[in-house]
Amino acid sequence: MSDKFNEGASARAHGSGQAATAIFALGMMSGMLVLMIAFLLLPEPEDPATAEFEAVQAFARRHFVREVGSDELVTRALSGMLDGLDPYSRYYDAASSEQARREIEGDFRGIGVVFRSPISNGQVLFPLEGSPASVAGVRPGDRLVEVDGSEVDGLDGPEIRKLLSARGRSELELLVEGLDGERRSLVVKPARLLDPTVRHAEVLDAAPATGYLAVRSFSHRTAEEFDAAIVALRARGVRSLVVDLRFNYGGVLDAAVQMASRFIGEGVIVTSEGRTKDAVYEAGEAEALFEGMGLVVLVDGDTASASEVFAGAIQDHRRGVVVGEPTYGKGMIQMTQSFPAFGSRAKVTSGYYYSPSHRNFEKSADPDRKSGILPDMAVEVSEQDRSRVHNWISRYDPPNSMLEDLAAWGAAAGGVVLPAAPRDPQLAAACALLRGEHPAPARQSGLAD
Repeated sequence: MSDKFNEGASARAHGSGQAATAIFALGMMSGMLVLMIAFLLLPEPEDPATAEFEAVQAFARRHFVREVGSDELVTRALSGMLDGLDPYSRYYDAASSEQARREIEGDFRGIGVVFRSPISNGQVLFPLEGSPASVAGVRPGDRLVEVDGSEVDGLDGPEIRKLLSARGRSELELLVEGLDGERRSLVVKPARLLDPTVRHAEVLDAAPATGYLAVRSFSHRTAEEFDAAIVALRARGVRSLVVDLRFNYGGVLDAAVQMASRFIGEGVIVTSEGRTKDAVYEAGEAEALFEGMGLVVLVDGDTASASEVFAGAIQDHRRGVVVGEPTYGKGMIQMTQSFPAFGSRAKVTSGYYYSPSHRNFEKSADPDRKSGILPDMAVEVSEQDRSRVHNWISRYDPPNSMLEDLAAWGAAAGGVVLPAAPRDPQLAAACALLRGEHPAPARQSGLAD
């Protein structure tokens, strides 16, 4: 009896153990299921910085004197985040990103017209050669009356440009009024156009066999434009060159390196040193297409960044003479990245530039410095002359095919439609130097005090 009792007790105990095991396993599975559901449904712990941003944004939206949306506040926050790092880092929203892209890539989408100042009059000075406006029949002196049925009269410059930007449009209908008073309807198809950075390529009367060109900025296309302009000038007998880098804030480093390499057969053009990567950019003998040409480089206080790279390489290699005023002193490298999903772009400082002799152009690197490179020959100008020269450098060149029409327009109007080049003491000094009227100036320290 005791054996049967023990067998029954043992069986009952075994059954109870199996049940306990099953209940434990079910409890574990239930707990894991609850944790998984909680993980999927509950938010992750909030980043303190994000929490503060959202709290301040909510406060601003609730109490600011006017209604303000999240997009505006986020844009302002991103701008402040980068603008506060240093003078050069920057955030570009969707509206300003296109202008930044245009400066880097050297092109833009538009119809290709140059307006007579002030643009608010809506009068076209000339269409760019081969542009959609030129193909559609826009002529010098035409005045915009309507764009797609919207009247132009009373609009300011930015409003007119906005009408012509034609985002998402394959064509625009223009109503224009010619110099003869006749109105014409034209259909213009906007296209991607080259924004020329090399301008005013010409042979100078003030110096024998000397050419001149102004480089407005450095884009991915500038070196190609530069080569084509000099080849054309050499075909006209030019043996010496004045390269004008005044009012040039810089741009793409590779373009400046390629251009300097055209005059320097071998050696370092520039080095870059940053937190994550250093690089050395050297000239290649095969690239020195214009090595034998006489060269003067014009600079001023608005010559910056990639322009200083070019001028510094020419100066250090003693390949030409730098004439004008001390440069701006921007020796910082910027890394740029676009964010297509948002239509925005950001630029942050990532390192320093150094000339071939390892000069740092950045004026903020030394608290006692107020500018960048010292010219070999210093020529100061008045603010009035500087302003006129800067305006001249910024202008586009009219197509040769339209010069006759522009001259006739000026004669009929009893005035000058295309202003002549202004008084320019710095260019005059460069020409005198190339005529041999000045001895080679003594080399200075190379950096401003």
